[in-house]
Amino acid sequence: MTERPIKVTTARVLRTERPTPHVVRLVLGGEELAGLPVGEFTDHYIKIVFPAPGTRYPIPADLNALRRDLPREQWPRLRAYTVRAWDASAGELTVDIVHHGDVGLGGPWAAALRPGDPVPFVGPGGEYAPSPDADWHLLVGDESALPAIAAALERLPAGAPATVFVEVADPTEEQPLASPGAVRLTWLHRGDRPVGEALVTAVRALEFPPGDVQAFVHGEATFVKELRRLLRVEHAIPRERLSISGYWRRGMDDEGWRASKSDWKRQVEAEEAAVPA
Repeated sequence: MTERPIKVTTARVLRTERPTPHVVRLVLGGEELAGLPVGEFTDHYIKIVFPAPGTRYPIPADLNALRRDLPREQWPRLRAYTVRAWDASAGELTVDIVHHGDVGLGGPWAAALRPGDPVPFVGPGGEYAPSPDADWHLLVGDESALPAIAAALERLPAGAPATVFVEVADPTEEQPLASPGAVRLTWLHRGDRPVGEALVTAVRALEFPPGDVQAFVHGEATFVKELRRLLRVEHAIPRERLSISGYWRRGMDDEGWRASKSDWKRQVEAEEAAVPA
């Protein structure tokens, strides 16, 4: 059976910004963004296509065709980033990328971009948006989840209660977050602690309000796993009211994490099933 084409869209950098010391904000545009299917969800993401060194791909490109026709060492690498904003009238797509100096693939690349540079990507994907039917909302994440949390807060119904915990390295990484909802936002500063430790402590200490909660918990896989168990088992939140996933995992590059993520999900579900009701 022939695999369906996966179109590689090529945008152009309109401008870059530095909202915090460790975040590079890319504002992308170009004719190929016309009609981009963004807007239904607040966790929309794109996967930026990084060519293998010394390899050039045709424009336009089909990701599946590249993988079919090229040897594995020439396949592109992909990195997923959440869409921070989409301005359909201006045709501008905004993406935030965490940058820690020369470490990693996406951060150094983003820091070196200049207006006019091409940015090839596939997508968008996505599946979460705040439900107007929820009695209250819980949003929890580290830096990798901050763009989606910010977009979700902007989409909350007017006056909708929301409790939000965001963990960042230190106070310089905080960003202004706007919302029409009734938001209780707590910034947690990681310092020298492991990623997510402060988030787990904060959610465990939270006195859950009465009513139906919709929860969004994303970020490093270790703390996400612990909070998933807390919410699913201890608080008995139904699966359909949870958007919870590991965006990344300490000690793994993106390829390694994607290759092991299915096993991680099965392990988490098995542990949940083993806990008596």
